[in-house]
Parts: sequence; structure tokens; C-alpha cells
Amino acid sequence: MSRTRPVISTLAAFTLASPLLIALPQLLQAASFDCRTPGLAPDEAAICQNIDLNDMDVRMVTTFELLREVLPMGSRGALEASQIEWLEKRRACEANLDCLAAAYASRMAELRNGVGEVLSLIEGVPPIQKVN
Repeated sequence: MSRTRPVISTLAAFTLASPLLIALPQLLQAASFDCRTPGLAPDEAAICQNIDLNDMDVRMVTTFELLREVLPMGSRGALEASQIEWLEKRRACEANLDCLAAAYASRMAELRNGVGEVLSLIEGVPPIQKVN
């Protein structure tokens, strides 16, 4: 019986720790860039150091990638151009957390409008009024 208990304890410890081991590399990377890259810009470093901003980055880039895949070619180019403009605005925030959070909120509102437009094309209903 004493042999069984250490095996069970070791197995239980591994089972509990394995999700943390799997998640560790993901904690070192925001969705749109690698936090381990030397010489990150101030905005990127701030995003890597702040879990809320990192989560915003994950949501934003996931939504952006989804839209990029489903939009027709002309709209895709406009989406990519607006992303480049937005990245310049984000970069101008430097390490200002409030500015970065506002930039992400603004970009997500724009991307949600894009999702609404795609859904209206699919469903054949007029798009939802855009958020400014």
C-alpha cells in the first residue's frame, strides 16, 4: 500500500501541474508578437507586462484574423490598411496603459462593426449602425 500512495501522489501532482506547463509558453507571448523578442517597443513591453492588455491583444488579433479570412479581397485590403494605421496609433501610446486600453477598445469596436457587416452579408440583412 505504501508503494501505491507515492505513485498516486506523483500522478496527481503531474496532472495538476501539466496545464500550467502547457500554458507557460503562451504567457510569454501576446497574440500579435513574441514577448521574448529583445528590444520590444514600449507599447509591446507594456502589453507583455499587463495581463489585461495581453488579453485585449489576444481578442483583437483573433477577431482581426477571423475577419481577414472571411472578407472578400477588396475589403481585406482595407482591413489590413486600417490595422497598420491602428498599430501606429497604438505605438504612439508608448507605455501609457490607459492610452493602450483605449486604443484596444476603439479597435475592437471597429472590428465588431466588420463582423456585423459580414453577418449581414451572410444573413441578407442590413448592417448594424457603425459605432464611432
